Amino acid sequence: AEDDEAIRNLTVRILQRYGYSVVAAEDGEDALVKFGQYKGRIDLILLDVIMPKKNGKAVYDELKETSPDIKVLFMSGYTADIIHKKGVFQEDINFLFKPITPDTLLLKVRDVLDG
Repeated sequence: AEDDEAIRNLTVRILQRYGYSVVAAEDGEDALVKFGQYKGRIDLILLDVIMPKKNGKAVYDELKETSPDIKVLFMSGYTADIIHKKGVFQEDINFLFKPITPDTLLLKVRDVLDG
């Protein structure tokens, strides 16, 4: 889920190029709807932290209620202090700061999936 269309489209293209199936969402609410539509077929949720309608942390918290083992990778272009205020920084949270290179994205996605 990424509210910036250009970043969302680029991320989808990178992941698909390397063999991943991707379900893109334009905001937090869209992510929840699509997760419900594809429930049981999603291995990893890639969430922008700050999005309209529902932020990434709120989406993750809601998904954990019905899918406690879902893997998540947060990303953001905001500074660490703003992200901390959103309650995302924890020891066990996977996180990437934007801008992200394709190699960094692919390595982190693989690491979270394998972890």
